[in-house]
Amino acid sequence: MSLQTFTTEVFPLKDKLYRFALRIVKDSQEAEDVVQDIMIKVWDKREEWQNWTNMEAMCMTMTRNLSIDRTRGKHKKVGEIPAGFDIIEASASPEQEASSKDMMNHIRKIMDLLPEKQKSVIQLRDVEGYTYQEIADLLDIPLSQVKVNVHRARLHLKKELLKSTTYGRK
Repeated sequence: MSLQTFTTEVFPLKDKLYRFALRIVKDSQEAEDVVQDIMIKVWDKREEWQNWTNMEAMCMTMTRNLSIDRTRGKHKKVGEIPAGFDIIEASASPEQEASSKDMMNHIRKIMDLLPEKQKSVIQLRDVEGYTYQEIADLLDIPLSQVKVNVHRARLHLKKELLKSTTYGRK
């Protein structure tokens, strides 16, 4: 395969791979290293590209596996939505901006408490925008398990958010 294929199909995935790696390794430099290693691995496997049915799915799977390997090696916890994810509207007032930032930080903390599978599926579904089937393929789990984990993660997030908002009113 060619450099042009790499440039048009693989390289544009770097930001998505970074966000996914960051969610797992919870360290920006480590996530950058993971993405760099993945880019090198994909390039080294360029002779196998024609056998891959979905380049993006293969890159995401490789990123997931390498990120998990890195966390196991360093005994790190997974979690965290990347900084800058919570883009605030330009027309927002300073109060609205502060409130949005506080809410995103609170959501990040709640997500950090989720079990690993729930963290992964909620990141892939609600942040990265993958379909349920794509998530099942990426994580190599049944579609029903993806749906259950997304549902449970959302319920937990909702419950914790409602608890924190009603707590402040009492």
